[in-house]
Amino acid sequence: MSDDVVEVTGKVKEEVSQELQEKKLSWKKLRRYDSLDIESRSFPSSHQHGHASKGVEWSVILRLAFQSIGVVYGDIGTSPLYVYASTFSSGTIKHKDDILGVLSLIFYTLTLIPLIKYVLIVLRANDNGEGGTFAIYSLICRYANVSLVPNQQAEDRNVSNYKLELPNRRVQRASWLKSRLEKSMFAKVFLLLASMLGTSMVIGDGVLTPCISVLSAVGGIKEKAPSTMTEDRIVWISAAILVLLFMAQRFGTDKVGYSFAPIICIWFVLIGGIGLFNFIKFDPNVYKAINPKYIVDYFQRNKKDAWISLGGVVLAITGTEALFADIGHFTVRSIQISMCCVAYPALLLAYTGQASFLRKHMDLVSDTFFKSTPGSLFWPMFVVAVLASIIASQAMISGTFSVIQQSLSLGCFPRVRVVHTSAKYEGQVYVPEVNYLLMLACVVVTLSFRTTTKIGNAYGIAVVFVMTLTSTFLVLVMIMIWKTHILLVISYILIIGSVELLYLSSTLYKFKEGGYLPLAFAVVLMAIMYVWNYVFRGKYYYELEHKISPKKLKEITADTSLCRIPGLAMFYSELVQGIPPIFKHYVANVPALHSVLVFVSIKSLPVSKVPVEERFLFRQVEPKELNVFRCVVRYGYTDVHKEQEPSFEKMLIERLKKFIRDDFQRMLDGEILDDGLVNREDGEILDDGLVNRENEDEDVNQAVENKRQDHQAVEREIETVDKAWHEGIVHLFGETEVVAGKESSIGKRIVIDYAYNFLKRNLRQSNEVFDIPRKRMLKVGMTYEL
Repeated sequence: MSDDVVEVTGKVKEEVSQELQEKKLSWKKLRRYDSLDIESRSFPSSHQHGHASKGVEWSVILRLAFQSIGVVYGDIGTSPLYVYASTFSSGTIKHKDDILGVLSLIFYTLTLIPLIKYVLIVLRANDNGEGGTFAIYSLICRYANVSLVPNQQAEDRNVSNYKLELPNRRVQRASWLKSRLEKSMFAKVFLLLASMLGTSMVIGDGVLTPCISVLSAVGGIKEKAPSTMTEDRIVWISAAILVLLFMAQRFGTDKVGYSFAPIICIWFVLIGGIGLFNFIKFDPNVYKAINPKYIVDYFQRNKKDAWISLGGVVLAITGTEALFADIGHFTVRSIQISMCCVAYPALLLAYTGQASFLRKHMDLVSDTFFKSTPGSLFWPMFVVAVLASIIASQAMISGTFSVIQQSLSLGCFPRVRVVHTSAKYEGQVYVPEVNYLLMLACVVVTLSFRTTTKIGNAYGIAVVFVMTLTSTFLVLVMIMIWKTHILLVISYILIIGSVELLYLSSTLYKFKEGGYLPLAFAVVLMAIMYVWNYVFRGKYYYELEHKISPKKLKEITADTSLCRIPGLAMFYSELVQGIPPIFKHYVANVPALHSVLVFVSIKSLPVSKVPVEERFLFRQVEPKELNVFRCVVRYGYTDVHKEQEPSFEKMLIERLKKFIRDDFQRMLDGEILDDGLVNREDGEILDDGLVNRENEDEDVNQAVENKRQDHQAVEREIETVDKAWHEGIVHLFGETEVVAGKESSIGKRIVIDYAYNFLKRNLRQSNEVFDIPRKRMLKVGMTYEL
């Protein structure tokens, strides 16, 4: 036995001696910069490690491509139901070549916007697989410090998904733009409001898409039963179908996608096949519409009427934003495949076939789709059209859920429940409260507007507004992040931007005829989002200004009049830098503290996902005998906050113990000095970087003893945490009441005292996002005057 001990001790001495011999002066600075305090946010950036994109098997990509047909393309796929009727809204075509002019407009619009802009360019601007307005906003926030909440930390850049792979050319222009954005408060507020507006418009699309698609399809039955199917019956049948559609949302995108995809595939085959049939049968010469000269001639003949008709042409690309907003449900490659191989060619054939039919039947433009369908295929086509119109709603509904989840995590939307519906595919979510509000809005709009013409006027504005905002953000991404050549950026603005602004001007012309509806939706939603975000930022700044200093915290925890009781207490807040003032309020009223204290700050990063192993950031409050820790829990805007296996508290405790071990291991390497040099009492640093020792044996023995004592200290501290955990955890939430200050303006009082508090009372509490038993939860009340 004694021989074994001697052998082990000899090995330890040999290891320690070797460690001491290898120490060099060239070690980098090891000073800890405590970024949990806002005063120390100026420090060198640490090493970033990229996150290699995981390769997805082709079998998975093809399955997702098939699913995406049922979820993403229902909206744009059912546009042939009403595009020509909406473009020639008067029901008459003045000149035969006007058909070629409109077909040419549709062809180039489909090619420029959905195919080139979205499939080839915008999809590349995804944020680690997430799309939508807030995804691009998060991308910009990650690269330039334009967030209005000062909770940035250097450690955030160490998160795998945070790093941006940037080209190294054209840096000067990108740096100039970045600097201007960071210094301009107007730019920061504009970007936030633009993101809110884009999100509001996407939600508006989620309301209008089901209305116009279902009404158009159900209205086709008038061809066979004009006397039986009155307008009232069509409207009520459409409303009933919409209710059933929204009730099916809770089953999730995964199940809905597999159920709907075969139907949309059949739909694309039918409209493509019928389009090809009509093209051959009626007028194959419509292929000449590929010549843009017909667009020029169309505008020369019709002038203002041609410009107004663009509001109907733009309906050919409705639902295009779903390509980007729904990317989190699928992948870039899967959407590119399904768009290029299925949706785009089928739509071109459908519009071309209808144009050929109209060249011979100009008087039937008000109901082009069903009139151009061969008689033997009418009923199968009608059934599939109704089913496809139901599915069309799914695209924007799914996109709505995605953008709401993003804005919720970034503090720009009131608390609602987010359900992740697929265990196989990340990003597929369902928001129950929003789903039922959308259902109610759809039924009201359908019963109120009653016709697709009025809804189409409203629909165009929502569609083009979102596209224009996406282009604005994309230009910033191209310049700052991609560092695209300036000529390409200018080309994008001149071609894509001018086309979208032209369409936007046309849709705004129909403001009085229903175009006000999406803008009314946007005003209400933006008001809700802005009120929530305004108070969210106000609360953060209040806590930042009244936070407890480290010195004051030491005084509180070291106060002998406070009773230290067994157990572990977690204090939750959103404040990242420091201890929130509510802790002082708690101690003043409850003079007892648990043996271990952990201040937990919940933080959302401007990235889609944060790996679990990188989620927790710990610091220990000195002196260590107090057993007080600070922890920042970092989430991406698509991460699930409600952890199941393991539970949130178990995961946090395990990471805390790992932090204690790592922290002691770091201290074993040497004492951290302000000058960055590693020094030991048993040796001195020489100019050549080597450690000189007068008595190496004594130094090694002392080092072995120090190492043994350090390990014992580690085990004692971990044992203290374990013991406190098993004796019981109490979760302390700050239940803050927010009121406007005494000297506040009337507007501020309305926003805080009435609007915000109304939302807060009627929505979920912050503690509900975690899996915390109510028996171990304690709420601490405090009033903040903003």
